[in-house]
Amino acid sequence: MAFHLRSISLPSRPQANEAEVEQELLSLGASTSSSTTITTMCDGLRRLGDIYSGIEEIVGLPSNQVGKMLDGEMECSLELLDLCSTMQEIFVEMKAIIQELQVAPRKGDDAASQAKIQSYSRLTKKAKKHFKKTTNKATSAGCRMVMLLTKAREIYVSLLDSSVHLLSKKINMPKQSLVSKAFHKKKAVVCKEEQLQALECSIGDLENGVGHLFRKLVQIRVSLLNILSS
Repeated sequence: MAFHLRSISLPSRPQANEAEVEQELLSLGASTSSSTTITTMCDGLRRLGDIYSGIEEIVGLPSNQVGKMLDGEMECSLELLDLCSTMQEIFVEMKAIIQELQVAPRKGDDAASQAKIQSYSRLTKKAKKHFKKTTNKATSAGCRMVMLLTKAREIYVSLLDSSVHLLSKKINMPKQSLVSKAFHKKKAVVCKEEQLQALECSIGDLENGVGHLFRKLVQIRVSLLNILSS
């Protein structure tokens, strides 16, 4: 019996406009500002990636006459790309530490675990220092596109800041941390090890989210360069 496949033409996504992108940014900012879960932060990074796709479409429109008003965004975009790279490196180091902490309770090596916890804490502090260095000011007053890029940048840094804060709480609270419970209740080691594995997965999701945004930011930077060189 022969099977014939029929091609289906799916409707293309509607062209984004500045008003819609602005509304999406406002919605994202509102939904993540009061969130206390890493899952919501990962979802926020995904949504922000979609918003950046819309911004890229608008920037690349032939009718878009922003021109030199986007000149200041080149430095800001470079800062954000540097932040992405740094955060990816930090998340990789965090995952490695969590993997080692999963093994430490079985070895009974409390000193090694405490050293790893301190390393984890230093990484969260290192990340927060980078957040403070990121420029949030609009680079061209009166340009709506620049304001959208500025707002997107603010939300991105806020998402990362909140994510790192949530991650730091998983380790630094003595009475509730996954590691301390595993050490003080050997019968609960298996359960706590599973929680550490879940934490490792969450960090991996954040790393993937940042990687996705890094690629989006590179694409937007290329679009900006094309505009400024034309």
